[in-house]
Amino acid sequence: MTGTPIEDEDLSESGGADTPGRALLPEKGLLPEKELLPEKEPGAFRTISEVAEDLDLPQHVLRFWETRFTQVRPLKRGGNRRYYRPDDVDLLRGIRRLLYGQGYTIRGAQRVLRERGMRFVQAVGRGEQVAPAFVESDHEPEPETAPPPLGRADRASLTAVLDELRACRRSLARLRRADQV
Repeated sequence: MTGTPIEDEDLSESGGADTPGRALLPEKGLLPEKELLPEKEPGAFRTISEVAEDLDLPQHVLRFWETRFTQVRPLKRGGNRRYYRPDDVDLLRGIRRLLYGQGYTIRGAQRVLRERGMRFVQAVGRGEQVAPAFVESDHEPEPETAPPPLGRADRASLTAVLDELRACRRSLARLRRADQV
């Protein structure tokens, strides 16, 4: 490797670049490009920047997903640096596929996680599974059949309870007025 020698101030009298105390800095342009660096082992932890780049997402989206999906729990070290396990990356990839690839809302993706489990969403992230089509609605579904009508006895019972509750409310209102005076 060619380069510019760097001298250690204490050892500046020693010999050339091969002697202790001198090191070679690579010349400009000789550093390998980022994509030329060797890949990490499959089981290695990934930083948030590596995961964000891999998933083509901004880092703040990953941090936001941590607040919405309790299953996403990267290991945190000093300075709150996040390290993602391979299973975490698969889960994030599955969440991304649900949200961006299949049109799920966050609530819908949470439902898939709750109903089908984390392993299923990880498999979706690896491309081994496909989540079912999901139509999100904000209201409860209508019951298929209406409940049977109340009988006379049930209606009379409920009316008596309602009258009793109204009497209690009137009593409470009187007590509040008395306390305010």
